[in-house]
Amino acid sequence: MARIDKINEEVKRELANVIRDLKDSRIPLMTSVVTVNVTNDLRYAKAYISVMGDEETKTKAMQGLKSAAGFIRREMGKRVDLRYTPEFIFELDTSIEHGANIEKLLNNLNKK
Repeated sequence: MARIDKINEEVKRELANVIRDLKDSRIPLMTSVVTVNVTNDLRYAKAYISVMGDEETKTKAMQGLKSAAGFIRREMGKRVDLRYTPEFIFELDTSIEHGANIEKLLNNLNKK
């Protein structure tokens, strides 16, 4: 496993913990970190976030994460031992929901 992959995994794990500890009502409990890609210079980290719920819930969750970005970065600086604490860019990830939808469609086909 390459060094950057280990960093990505550690940042993902800690980011999930930080998000779980946030006291923002806009961010639902069913919010998970799918993937994190840290740039090679460790300056930026793109975090793909999955939020279960309707469009409004997703929008509010992403707004909550963006407004908490400074706090999240500070917390990550304390928890992850890196030369630089990356600046986070949050992206909504719909792959889990997409997979669940495909599974539902397949189940419906099997019933027929």
